[in-house]
Amino acid sequence: MNVESAYAEVERITRHEARNFAYGIMVLPRTKRRAIAAIYAFARLVDDIADGELPDLEKRAGLEELHAALDSTPDDAVFVALADARARYPIPVQALHDLVDGGLQDTEQRRYADFEGLHGYCRLVAGAVGVACIAVYGSDEIVRAETLGVALQLINIIRDVREDWELGRVYLPQDELAAYGVSEDDIAAGRVTREWQALLGFQAARARVYLEEGLALLASLDGRSAACVGTFAGLYRATLDRIEARGFDVFDGSLRLSPLTKLRIVGAGLLR
Repeated sequence: MNVESAYAEVERITRHEARNFAYGIMVLPRTKRRAIAAIYAFARLVDDIADGELPDLEKRAGLEELHAALDSTPDDAVFVALADARARYPIPVQALHDLVDGGLQDTEQRRYADFEGLHGYCRLVAGAVGVACIAVYGSDEIVRAETLGVALQLINIIRDVREDWELGRVYLPQDELAAYGVSEDDIAAGRVTREWQALLGFQAARARVYLEEGLALLASLDGRSAACVGTFAGLYRATLDRIEARGFDVFDGSLRLSPLTKLRIVGAGLLR
């Protein structure tokens, strides 16, 4: 497959599959936009396997194949585009392997005893995306990029409690569930109790701390890259605002932002 066709495919995947990613990268110049789309499409491959319906053993085999493909560059759109992006930008291959390791962890671990364990998982599945992307944006703020990725994942965890439960996963730390008096039966029943609101309020406050720490990297970016990252953050912040305004009722699946709201946030990012 030639490079142009490969990039066309990863951009199509990003437009079709990304909830927020596509809105942020639209402000980037073409070369950077295509490289970020290649990273997203690879992350999508990992998620599709880890969250799919295959038995865990087959999922692990598929994910191990992704590890191997990073070193061999098969004639596949995602890997052809990703190889070209890596030739243009210093995208660390370890960050891509970390993403795969995060997918593997999802096949092996479905509960986290405490935040330390959850944070390690978030660094793999989302912090690694930040580390890969910051190389394209053109900054060496690796720690803050990872922190921002963790922040976005923490917001995902709050938003996707119901979806994750249906996959057999509870990412909210077990010690914090116990401390706030929330049981997994409450999650299964979708009970929005005072205890649940207190627990999710704590999760939201922590996510905001990570978000603000990560956003300190904007000062190191050029204008369009800063607008892109600012848009991502704005979309996730707006989602968290909406969750809080609903009293942390995340169980009915109606928390997605409208396309108009997303475009307004893109505009705000450009005016930053």
